Amino acid sequence: MSQTRIGVVGVGVMGSAIAGRFLETGHTVTLRDRDAQKTAPLAEKGAAVAESSSALMDASDVVILSLNTAEIVEAVVFGTDGLAGHARDGMLLIDMSSTDPKATAAMGARLRAETGLGWVDAPLSGGAPAATEGRLTLMMGGDAEEVERAKGVLSAVAANMTHMGPCGAGQTTKLINQVLCACNFLAVAEATRLALDAGVDAERIPAALAGGRADSRILQEFMGKMARFDLTPTGRIDNMLKDLEATQRFSMELRTPMPLTNLITDLHRMMVAAGIGGEDSAAYMKLFDFGAAR
Repeated sequence: MSQTRIGVVGVGVMGSAIAGRFLETGHTVTLRDRDAQKTAPLAEKGAAVAESSSALMDASDVVILSLNTAEIVEAVVFGTDGLAGHARDGMLLIDMSSTDPKATAAMGARLRAETGLGWVDAPLSGGAPAATEGRLTLMMGGDAEEVERAKGVLSAVAANMTHMGPCGAGQTTKLINQVLCACNFLAVAEATRLALDAGVDAERIPAALAGGRADSRILQEFMGKMARFDLTPTGRIDNMLKDLEATQRFSMELRTPMPLTNLITDLHRMMVAAGIGGEDSAAYMKLFDFGAAR
């Protein structure tokens, strides 16, 4: 797939990691972001920077979105100078954002009706480190043939890709993923605090528990990070809150009881209200330090 020209819209922590990986694997990459400071490091590595949606679409065969909310995605695709207005036959849009399943399904249907283009939702799990190593997990929704085409492109950044159903099914699966991740992050932070207070070397615990029932990728990647209070960016707490609140809305529509998720969502709201929403997931540790002399 080295001849596939890839456009990336949204060059935050994840978008930057995705675009960087495509550059490293020999793809032609064109970027679009309102913040020139975000595109500059990738431009130095060989990425082109589009000054308009039309320029991005002209330079791309596949366009990947890495944005924050369904509202932003809709504005980028269908708003003034939106991507849909510059669509060409044979292009494919892949939305790797984490957004609302119903909104995704509606936008996918609208894009096809207005332009004939396919929309594949491919939200991810694994964070920026996994993207740079080509081992993301993707949960995908869309037409079967278009999903297969998307897999061929995304194989540069992902090791596990599963077609979950029609457009929007990937986003539904991502909400389920976020419930499991949020519970795990907070459990690991709580356990790390207990280890530190008890005088146990928390950085040795992941190795001690490896392969057992308590093991998880979050345990392996984050307990040591949390023990050191290493806040190197991998994912933001306020982004997790966004997804948890979307899960709450979705579950209320389905009348699905989610008592643990509701509690964890409130804990995330507390952390955002305390001003640490923009920090890395390792900052969950601060939840256990509020008001404490440590």
